[in-house]
Amino acid sequence: MVYCVLRKFLFLLLIMEGEPSWISHCDDDMSKDTGDFDSFSELSDEGNKETTAVSLDLILPDDLLERILAYLPIASIFRAGSVCRRWHEIVSSKRFLWNSSHDLSQKPWYFMFTSSDEPVGYAFDPILRKWYGIELPCIQTPNWFIASSCGLVCFMDNDSRSELHICNPITKHCKKLEESPGLKFSDYSALSISVNRTSHNYTISIVKSKQVPGNFFQWDLSIHIYDSETMMWATSLTEVLTGWRGGDESVICDGVLYFLIYSTGGGTPENRHGLVTYNLSSRSSPLIRSFIPVPGPLTCGRLMNLKEKLVMVGGIGRQDRPDIIKGIGIWVLDGRAWVEVARMPHKFFQGFGELDDVFASSGTDNLVYIQSYGAPALLVFDMNQKLWKWSQKSPVSKKFPLQLFTGFCFEPRLEIAP
Repeated sequence: MVYCVLRKFLFLLLIMEGEPSWISHCDDDMSKDTGDFDSFSELSDEGNKETTAVSLDLILPDDLLERILAYLPIASIFRAGSVCRRWHEIVSSKRFLWNSSHDLSQKPWYFMFTSSDEPVGYAFDPILRKWYGIELPCIQTPNWFIASSCGLVCFMDNDSRSELHICNPITKHCKKLEESPGLKFSDYSALSISVNRTSHNYTISIVKSKQVPGNFFQWDLSIHIYDSETMMWATSLTEVLTGWRGGDESVICDGVLYFLIYSTGGGTPENRHGLVTYNLSSRSSPLIRSFIPVPGPLTCGRLMNLKEKLVMVGGIGRQDRPDIIKGIGIWVLDGRAWVEVARMPHKFFQGFGELDDVFASSGTDNLVYIQSYGAPALLVFDMNQKLWKWSQKSPVSKKFPLQLFTGFCFEPRLEIAP
C-alpha cells in the first residue's frame, strides 16, 4: 500500500514538469519566502497546462515526504517548493538541502552564452532534456574565464585578470574574492577550481604566463593558489620555461593541477602541445620534469575532471597540416599514458569547421559537452554508455554569420555556498 501511494505521489510531481516556469504559484504572503526559488524560467513550446495539486498531508509524514522530494531533479524541487507552505519549508530546510545532495546525483547542466555583449544565456538540463533561461550573477561579459566544481562556479575577468567571483548559479549566492598575487597583466591565464565534496572547502588555482621581455622562447610562469578555509592566496611556484608557454586550459583532479603548455617554436608538429602536472600537496618542482606528451598532433585541447580522472577533448590535426582539424577525440590519462575513449563520428563532426580552435567543451560526472563556436547546437557524449547524442534544440538561433557561441557546464546543487 505504501509503495502504491509513493508511486502515485511521484507521478503527480512528474506531471508538474509540463508547467511553463519555475515561478511561484502560491499565495502572495508566501511569495516573500520563496526568495531564490524564483530565479529561472523554462523554455517550452508546450504552452500553459493546468495541473491539480493533490494534498497528501494526511498520508505522508514530513520525513517520508522529504525523502521523496529529495529524489526529484533540481527543476522539480523548485516547483515543489511553490506548491504550498509545507513543501516550501521542507525543500528550504538545511536538513533537506544536505540530505538531497547525498540521495541522488544530479547530472551536470550546460550553460550556453548567446551574446557577445552580455552574459545572458540558457542552461540545458540533461535529465529532463529541457532548456532554462538563466541570469548569471557576478559576471559582466561572456569572455570571462570560467571554472566549475561541485556546484560552484568561479569567474575571472578577461581584462585585468584580477576580479574574481565565486557563486552557486542555482541559488545565486555569490562572493567576491581578493585579488590574486603575481603578474597584473599576464599574457595567458588558466583558471581552475576544486571543491571538497565533504567539507565544501574549495581550492582555486591560477596559472599565469608572460613572455620574458626580448625573448620569445622564454616565458615566466607562476602558480597562485587560493584556500577558502584560510581565505588567503599563496604563490606556490615561479619558474621560467624555455620553448614553452602557458595557456588558458587547466583543471584540478584528485589534488593534482594539470595544465596545457604550448610550443613557442622550433619543435615538430607532434609536440605543439604538452601537459604538465603540479601536485598541490607536495608542491613539486620543476614543472618540465612532469611533462607528458599529448596523443598525436592536436589543434587544441580541453581539460576536465570526470570523477577525479583527467579527461581531454582534443581537435585532431592533420599530419601534413597540424593547424587543420580533421576530427575530435576524447582521451583519459592513465598514469602517464593517454587512453582513447572515443572519436566523434563524422556525421556529428560535420559543421564544426576546419581551422585550429573551433569548439568549446567541458564536462563532469560522466557527461562531456561539445559545442561549435559557430553554432548553438550542443553535442553530448555519455562516457559510461559511449553514446553520442544531440541535446534538445537550443532556444537560440544564429542572428548573423559571424556570431559566436560558447559555454560551460556545472553541477546543479542547492546545499553548497561559496
